Amino acid sequence: MKKFMFLKVVLISFICIAIFACSRPSTNKKQEENKEKKSTSTPSVKLIGKYPLENPPKLSKNIHGALGSSLLHLPGDPDNIFYSSSDRGPNGKMTVNSEERRTFPIPKYTPAVYKMEISKGKLKIVEIIQLKLPNGSDPVTGSSTITGLPNFKKFDEAPYDAKGKNVLSYDPYGLDTEGLAYNPTDQTFWLSDEYRPSLVQIKKDGTLVKRLIPSGMESKFKNAPLIPVKGSLPAVLTKRMENKGFESVTITPDGRYLFTMTQSALSNPGENSRVVRILKINVKNSKVIAEYAYLADNGRKLGFDQKDIGVSDLYAINEHHLLVDERDSEIGKKAKLKKIYKINFQGATNILGRDKHKGKTLEQMNAKDLKAAGIKMVAKKEVLNLLNYDYPYEKAEGMSLVQGKKLAVINDDDFGMEDPNSKTELWLFRLP
Repeated sequence: MKKFMFLKVVLISFICIAIFACSRPSTNKKQEENKEKKSTSTPSVKLIGKYPLENPPKLSKNIHGALGSSLLHLPGDPDNIFYSSSDRGPNGKMTVNSEERRTFPIPKYTPAVYKMEISKGKLKIVEIIQLKLPNGSDPVTGSSTITGLPNFKKFDEAPYDAKGKNVLSYDPYGLDTEGLAYNPTDQTFWLSDEYRPSLVQIKKDGTLVKRLIPSGMESKFKNAPLIPVKGSLPAVLTKRMENKGFESVTITPDGRYLFTMTQSALSNPGENSRVVRILKINVKNSKVIAEYAYLADNGRKLGFDQKDIGVSDLYAINEHHLLVDERDSEIGKKAKLKKIYKINFQGATNILGRDKHKGKTLEQMNAKDLKAAGIKMVAKKEVLNLLNYDYPYEKAEGMSLVQGKKLAVINDDDFGMEDPNSKTELWLFRLP
């Protein structure tokens, strides 16, 4: 009997050891789990694809066509179809006679919307939709197509030729297109413009329908009679920092509301504020119905000037929740911020028309001032940190949801002006 009990104990021990060995992760499995944990923003976000742009169009010997200033997937389209936009075109800076000048080596370049598809591991351009006037001619191109040149002397950077010697013509129809949105109710696109800043509605063939500008600027567009111009945006937007107007625009899935915001805080005054204004617009009548305060990440804590922290894109999940693409202006190890946030307007204060409190502008207020003024900012929560995936690009400028399950992000390589071998690439993530 004792011998039997001994054998029974030994047998049970062997069974327990076997079960423990089977259930315990191997060293390699543990390493894989740790690797997965480190490479994702949250345990359930996964990078599922990288798709480089194939054969971008050649504009000149060292300049190729560029897109990536925005990204948009239309509901109902196949999962592999996207739209994006270029910006104002190839441009750079050079110092001439101790003066820094903005150069446009291809002054008649026309901003465009690009239709693209993912095929065989690559991102391919399917269609290029150039922006054009409904009738008449643009004063610079002499045709219906417009340019990306600045609008007005003294109000915009002076545009110079490739050598930085001669000032080019201004174009009252010129647009520095950035964000891209789609209105399903009338099947039109909306583009955000960084210059004024302004918002522009276009048909699917690229024809301009109308332009929304800050109130008080209407008289300056008397020389641009070919499209309706409406001063329905807050006048304070004219205080945007140069080249930091609207980079983003999005429309709710039901087509009722449009949201946009400046890339960085207004210079109202100074350039050190973290408070950025978000506008909510009734699409039907183009009226701004609400304005909210968004707190950008702290540039100083990250080692940057605050003006180098900016918002590059928005995506409307619904009327109360948006995705926000916020980034710094560095690449590689110097980069500290390339994040996608989800923001919530519920509980936030509508500050439309409340530009000052006790003599301070919104941009001059600190946390204590905002509390005293009764201003609650929109809540923000991190969804994705691109740097956790060794994201190599500076300008992660476009993002879009695909069927609510996948998040696509694209970069703008600025026409290869700084590096002819640079590329645009769409990255795709699976979300919870």
